Amino acid sequence: MLFMFDNKLEADRVLLSEPLSFDKHLLVLEKYDKNSCIEELKFDRSTFWVQILGLLIKFMNVKVVEKICDVLGIVIPTDNPNEMEGGNFIPVRVAMDINVLLCCGRLMLLGRDKKVWVSFKYKSLPNICYWCRCFDHDDKDCDIWLNSEGTLS
Repeated sequence: MLFMFDNKLEADRVLLSEPLSFDKHLLVLEKYDKNSCIEELKFDRSTFWVQILGLLIKFMNVKVVEKICDVLGIVIPTDNPNEMEGGNFIPVRVAMDINVLLCCGRLMLLGRDKKVWVSFKYKSLPNICYWCRCFDHDDKDCDIWLNSEGTLS
């Protein structure tokens, strides 16, 4: 489906409001150039706001959180990073490959010997498969957990 906008500001406003969904299913948008071929469009990325939970207070700053979010995708810098600091989490905007399983968290080595589990919480997450964490199907259609009879293995 092709969406056309009267001006660049409107198109940018819509793209900045990602993730978008229809009936709780992810709607993936791709900005295109009029001089490119349709076959070049991939529709493989969507942008999500991610909260990092479980960090030690001394590591709660934008620089550290953005480095942690590098494993999720491409971190999109904000206009004013200082307004994000403080509280029990720091939100980060990340353009993620939707063909990769959704990451729930990771074990971090902080300092020399301190291991901490940090969790990723996603804002406005659409329907996903909670068995395998994929965006392209829901629980009842998951091949990983269904056997040939259509029941859970």
